[in-house]
Amino acid sequence: MKYSLLLALIFFALPSQAADTFTLYLVRHAEKQATKDDPKLTQCGEQRAEQIAEILKHTKIKHVYSTAYQRTMATAAPFAKQQQLPIKQYAPAKLSEFAQQLLAEKENALVVGHSNTTPQLSALLSELEVENITEKQYRNLYQIQVSGSDKTITLLTLPLTCH
Repeated sequence: MKYSLLLALIFFALPSQAADTFTLYLVRHAEKQATKDDPKLTQCGEQRAEQIAEILKHTKIKHVYSTAYQRTMATAAPFAKQQQLPIKQYAPAKLSEFAQQLLAEKENALVVGHSNTTPQLSALLSELEVENITEKQYRNLYQIQVSGSDKTITLLTLPLTCH
């Protein structure tokens, strides 16, 4: 399998499944078209969305969250369909409240956001400093592991490169 190294990193980093142990996966939406108002994904973006679904298929994710934009919903859709999970919407302007909700749920989740919200939400969840990303960065997958009061964050790079 072409994603085996990344899958191995994800599985190696998975903690034991104690009641208060869970993992959150955060990604920025995949590559978008160059239109101004609520753009759709490009062909490469559609491939990346499929790649995310393939990489995360064995992670026992219970919830999928996305902002209400076409590009984020389309990025979340392949995984949600594969796992037969609904896509729940969250408000990107209320990240602190959303972070509290995710931590209170204590379940594995996938969150699809934007270049300005994904690192910010990762920092809120992990209580660690997270570097901002640019409008041209689409390959980051943030894996936040929570075990009781301990939190770790791992930044993985999605293998698909588009030109």
